[in-house]
This record gives sequence, structure tokens and C-alpha cells, in this order.
Amino acid sequence: MRDELARLLADAARGRFPPADGGVTILPQPTARDAGVLDFTAHAVVFADLDPAWIRRQLPAGDLAAPMSPPFLTALCAATGRHAGPVDLLCVAPSRPGPPPLDLAPEPAAEHPRIARALNFRDEISAWRADGGVVLVGRGVAGRWEVAIEVDPDRRARGVGRMLARAARHLIPAGTHLWAQVAPGNAASVRAFLAAGFAPAGAEVLLTEQPPS
Repeated sequence: MRDELARLLADAARGRFPPADGGVTILPQPTARDAGVLDFTAHAVVFADLDPAWIRRQLPAGDLAAPMSPPFLTALCAATGRHAGPVDLLCVAPSRPGPPPLDLAPEPAAEHPRIARALNFRDEISAWRADGGVVLVGRGVAGRWEVAIEVDPDRRARGVGRMLARAARHLIPAGTHLWAQVAPGNAASVRAFLAAGFAPAGAEVLLTEQPPS
């Protein structure tokens, strides 16, 4: 049962989404670290180690927005003793063969704050420095491959983000998919990931044991 979220994400990465029926799927946490809410087209997925009947009582019938609403997330945080992170746009892209299309050098975790922060949310993290930014990949929710990028302030608006996001697709095993959690208000980042071949899949909010930084 705890592998069900991984299977659901694998299907979504291939374009096989839950039915757009207004329903809510409730799953246990895949790990002690990972809890949250996924929102697909007219279908939500709550993954938290709570009584499913209690979760359903918090969600008004027929309200498609309820699983991502402040009242529900507040109740979920109170019940789990966690903190809600931001609601992110969730994008996904398949791996690409061959070496990345730009020069990358390994970046130690201690050298960059984004990498240090990622250690709280991902396993098996690897990071690289490029001319103008940093890209990292690691295993996140339910073991999926996730990417984060950081463009140096003096190199923004020059296409570096797009190149980093594109390069990341070459840094994961063949036949897998890469997920990106992007702040919807960060239009530059959204454009970069879309230009790098990532497709919107849904929205996501994670519940963390520490307040979001």
C-alpha cells in the first residue's frame, strides 16, 4: 500500500492521471518524511498517516478546491503536527540520453545553500556547478527523481535556467522521469522549465516537520 503513491506518480509521468471525477484518493505516507497533497485535474491525492474517514470529513463534497484550501491544510497540519509548505506547480519530463548539453562540475553540498536545504527533502543528492548556476537532482517524494536549479543573480534573464533544467534531464537514469516543483509566481522559473521540455502535471503542497524557510 505504501508503494501506491510511487505507482500513481509513475503513471502520471506517462500521462495516465487519476480520473477527473472530483474524487479524493487517500494514501499512507510512502516514508516517515513525505506527507502532503497532490492536486490533479478534478482529482486530489492526500498522502498522510491519518484516519481516512477523518480526512474525508474535512473535505466538503463536490468542492474541487477544498484539498488545497487553507482550512483543509490548516486542519491537516494540526492533525500531523507539521507545517504546510508552498503550493507548487508540479512539472515532469522524461530523461534524455547522452551527456548534458553544457559543462558541469561537481558541487559540494557545503558550497551552496540550496543544496544544503535540499538535504532535508531529498536523498541521493548530486549537484553540479555550471557557468552561471547550480543544478541538483535527488530522490524526493516516494523515491521520484526531482530537480532544483539556482541561477546566479548576475546571469539571470539570459537563458541559463532553461539550460540547467534541460541538462538535468541527462543526469538521471535512462527510462526514468524527472519532477520539478516550481513556485507558480516565479514566472521566470516556470518559463525555464517549460522551455526545457517539462510538462505541467498538477499542483503539490508538502507537509514538513520544520517551518518552511
